[in-house]
Amino acid sequence: MQSGKVKFFNESKGFGFIKDNDSDKEYFVHVTGLIDKVRENDDVTFEVTEGRKGLNAVNVKLA
Repeated sequence: MQSGKVKFFNESKGFGFIKDNDSDKEYFVHVTGLIDKVRENDDVTFEVTEGRKGLNAVNVKLA
């Protein structure tokens, strides 16, 4: 599991971005990859998987 912070999340569109704490990389997150409801600036843990357009954060839950 990786840890990071929700940089942006648009509830109406169902997607956002998470910034990894260790690498400062940003990962796309879709509402289908969430376990817990998240908002901007929430601390989260997540896994990374290959998506259609690059790496996506999945199994996202509040830290």
